[in-house]
Amino acid sequence: MSRRTEEEASVAGAEAFRGAVFGAAKWGLIAGGLGAVGYFLSPIYRGLTVQFKVYIQLSGMTFGGWIEADRRLRAYEFHARREKKRQNDEAVWKRWEGMIEQQERREQEQKQEKG
Repeated sequence: MSRRTEEEASVAGAEAFRGAVFGAAKWGLIAGGLGAVGYFLSPIYRGLTVQFKVYIQLSGMTFGGWIEADRRLRAYEFHARREKKRQNDEAVWKRWEGMIEQQERREQEQKQEKG
């Protein structure tokens, strides 16, 4: 694995980790709010064991972390691919500019030789 690939993988992993933390916090708040609503409105939810309530809360956090990590990783990959394509297009453009400049110089040299 090349150094560049290792760095790209490391940056992608860090972005996925940030997404997972954000998603777990966001969905944890949502699950906690729903748990509070369930506690006040549902005798069934109130009757659940603490362990099962914690399981429900952690399941929401895990799901949210997974979804957000995947979303951020896909967005990172999209932007990385787009940046690579832009760099490749820029390199092709510079090559074409160089070829055109060489052609213009040759034409000027030919004109000077004739003139």
